Amino acid sequence: MRIDRKAFIIFFATFLVTAGITLSTLAEGKETGGIKGIIKAKKVKYVKHCVVYIDTVPNNFEPPQDHVVMDQKNMTFIPHVLPVIKGTTVDFLNSDEVQHNIYSPDAVADHMNLGTWLKGEKRSFTFNTLGIATILCNVHSDMLAYILVLQNPYFAVVNKDGSFALSNIPEGKYVLKLWNPRAKKSFWGKQIKAEDQQIEIHAGSVTTVTFQLQ
Repeated sequence: MRIDRKAFIIFFATFLVTAGITLSTLAEGKETGGIKGIIKAKKVKYVKHCVVYIDTVPNNFEPPQDHVVMDQKNMTFIPHVLPVIKGTTVDFLNSDEVQHNIYSPDAVADHMNLGTWLKGEKRSFTFNTLGIATILCNVHSDMLAYILVLQNPYFAVVNKDGSFALSNIPEGKYVLKLWNPRAKKSFWGKQIKAEDQQIEIHAGSVTTVTFQLQ
């Protein structure tokens, strides 16, 4: 059988490129590790709505092109806590039969007030400043949510049992933080918070972390 020389050269070149991409991807995978952990607390309710995140990673990260949604349903913000990477656009949706408003008193959100709108409508805001934005509704004063604007995508909302996991983290030494909505509140003169964790990520392995929330 006669082999077309030109076709073979094209095929072989394509094969080398594809193989190179595959090997590069595998190599990148080998240079990353993960974190798994647990939060221990005196009361189960203290674990609810906690967020674990790496404080700073030496890299620039692009925000997602798709918008993230925070809903207003049954007179509640869903989710109550929303971690996002800097530059992310959040769509605020009204799914209730009544009018809702969105505003924030915080500089992280540029003290924004998006106005008031009806069911099925949404308005958007892009979070370009690192920090924590308190989200409120001036029509319903008991509605409250938080948006955490973070430097990198290595974060996770803690599960109900206090467990969490992060993956594909580049090798290196980092500071792992735990945020919870009760950190600023004081119970009998004591704040509910946890100490930061100094961690080191090794390629191909999982680092185990325990936070003591007290």
